[in-house]
Amino acid sequence: MKSFYTLCLVLVIVGGLNWGLVGFLNFDLVAAIFGDMSFLSKLVYDLVGLSAVYLLVTLLSRKK
Repeated sequence: MKSFYTLCLVLVIVGGLNWGLVGFLNFDLVAAIFGDMSFLSKLVYDLVGLSAVYLLVTLLSRKK
């Protein structure tokens, strides 16, 4: 389970860095690598979003 948490953390960091590139430089690295809204880029975006939800739930459950 620790490796799944680590994978989710890495995906969220990658997503955050990608959003930083979009915000500061108007450059979407995921789209540049996998194509604009291709199946693989959508998969990356979906995995980043699901990872963020998982980490949020994990964080909130630890506070209780």
